[in-house]
This record gives sequence, C-alpha cells and structure tokens, in this order.
Amino acid sequence: MIRLYGIPNCDTVKKARKWLDAYEHDYTFHDYKKEGADPTKLEDWIAKKGVDVVLNRRGTTFRKLSDAEKAEAEDSNKAVALLVQHPSMIKRPVVEYSGGILVGFKEDEWSASL
Repeated sequence: MIRLYGIPNCDTVKKARKWLDAYEHDYTFHDYKKEGADPTKLEDWIAKKGVDVVLNRRGTTFRKLSDAEKAEAEDSNKAVALLVQHPSMIKRPVVEYSGGILVGFKEDEWSASL
C-alpha cells in the first residue's frame, strides 16, 4: 500500500497524484493541513533520508522563521518539533511504500521504485 503525504493544493503533490493515478497505483492521501504531521514518522524519515532531504528550506514558511529557529532546524531532533508545528516545511510529497520512502517528486525515481 502506498501512502502519500502532502498538502492538496501543492503543485508538486498534484503532479504526484496525477502520476499515481495515470499508472493506476492505489494510494491513500494524508493531508498535513487536516491531519497534522506525526513526530514518530518525521523522526523515521529524517533517520532514513536526513534532515536536509526532509526539510524544505525553499518555502515561505521556512524563510519566515527567526534565525534562531532556522538554526534549530539543523538539529534533527529539534527539526522534528518545528516540522510538527509547521508541516508546510516538510518537503512534498513524501511517499511510504513497501520498499521504503521517497521524498519529493522525481518521475524517474518513482518509476524505478513504485
């Protein structure tokens, strides 16, 4: 079972959902805005992929943080608390599937994995 995490109005999430539908992959969608972000999952994703991959530093939410909060985001333990508080800072989408996790939408990587 594929589980897709993201925000429905995100353009990258829309592309990912369209791709999953086109290739007839069954998946469930977890909406951070409605369902929040699970700290245990975030810890697992960061342990597997690294904070640099999971944390979206390019978005407006991250840019609006204070310098102290941005510094905290470098520490993976403190980054989890920030990501729970601001789930829009999680790079999107995140996909959990039987073979692991994918962060971001890269069609070639998804084709090889899903």
